Amino acid sequence: MQRCCPPAEIAPHAFGGAAELLKAVADPHRLRILATLASARDEVCVCDFTAALPLNQPTVSHHLKLLRDAGLVASERRGTWVYYRLAPGAHERVSAAVAAALAPAVPA
Repeated sequence: MQRCCPPAEIAPHAFGGAAELLKAVADPHRLRILATLASARDEVCVCDFTAALPLNQPTVSHHLKLLRDAGLVASERRGTWVYYRLAPGAHERVSAAVAAALAPAVPA
C-alpha cells in the first residue's frame, strides 16, 4: 500500500488505567455530578441528585457507583440516605490521565 507520508510513531504507552478513569467521567450526567461535588461546600445527599437530574433513582445510583468504583467520589450512609463528596485527589487523577494522553513525545 502506498503511503501519503512517512509513518507516524504510535504512542508506546498502555493507557488502560487512564482509559478506565476517563470512561467513568465520559458521561454528561456523571460530569454534572462531579462538577456539583467539586463546588459543594459540604457533602451532597443522593436525594439532591435524584431531584436535579432527569434520571430515575436507580440510574442516579448507578452513575454514583461508577464514580465511586473509579475512586472519584466517596460516600457515607446515614440512615436511609447516602451522602457524597469528591474523593481526595480526584481532580489530580483526572488531570494526570488527560495529561498523560496528550503529553508530547520525548525524543529517545
